[in-house]
Amino acid sequence: MEFRYLGTSDIRVSAVGLGTWQFSDSWGVQEYEQAKSIVEKAIEVGINFFDTAAVYGRGLSEQFLGKALKELGVREDVVIATKLPGEFLSRHDVLKGTKRCLERLGTSYIDLMQVHWPPLWNNFPTCEYMRALEELVHQGVIRYIGLSDFPVELVDSAWSCLSTEDLVSDQVRYNLVERDAEKEIIPYAEAYGLSVIAWSPLAKGALTGKYTPDNLPEFKDVRRGSALFHPDNFRQIYGVVEVLKEIGDKYGKTPSQVALNWLLRTSDTVIVIPGAKTPEQVEENAGAAGWRMTFEEWLRLEEISGRVLISRVVW
Repeated sequence: MEFRYLGTSDIRVSAVGLGTWQFSDSWGVQEYEQAKSIVEKAIEVGINFFDTAAVYGRGLSEQFLGKALKELGVREDVVIATKLPGEFLSRHDVLKGTKRCLERLGTSYIDLMQVHWPPLWNNFPTCEYMRALEELVHQGVIRYIGLSDFPVELVDSAWSCLSTEDLVSDQVRYNLVERDAEKEIIPYAEAYGLSVIAWSPLAKGALTGKYTPDNLPEFKDVRRGSALFHPDNFRQIYGVVEVLKEIGDKYGKTPSQVALNWLLRTSDTVIVIPGAKTPEQVEENAGAAGWRMTFEEWLRLEEISGRVLISRVVW
């Protein structure tokens, strides 16, 4: 496994982490033993970075992750990242929400607390919630502060509110066919020493090779109605998948592993957090690290994916 520093912190995390949104009714891992087997396999293959959130399954993801790490006896060996949603960003809710996260995770501290999204429907001042998070660092219950789904203007604004701590990360959507993060966020992160934590790094499964233009099932989970799987969009995506398969055949790698490897090679700031519903998928994801495609192969994917235009106007 490859490791990268989390921003300018002293924490080294696996370049491939484990996202746990799927430990909820949104993706379908609702049995604890199944979730534990996924976490156990992650530890076995060298993953030490686990990402969850208060809203995933209304706390179920945090509960499953915390219980599994405790039973496996590895809490001190891993890095837990969780998130408070935009609705929880008044000062008293930041404090209360963090307490609830600690309780569900069964831990006395959280390594990385992230603001899940800006308070778009509420009028919480930015400095109110950022200073509350800074207070929690001083209290020793969170170690570092990060953001999620913040554009660079709001990252700047949030960072300016901190007096003694620094931001270490911004978690954003980033994959081979949804590359808008490259326009502003990744250059900003490289300039200021932030990690970019890439969520949906496999485009909700569109890059795995599991689906074809003639085999797009009616999804019953969070992919229902996703623009990625609209036939007009997926026909373009599938051209990228075919190249992923071709490159993967050369290295004995799957399309998923090649797609994740491309992200890791594109910028040293990037950490990927693919989800997994089985231990086998965890092992496959971990295989994205520890090897390197050629520049020519990277460029070929750069060029073909750069021609993909995902339209979200599908109705």
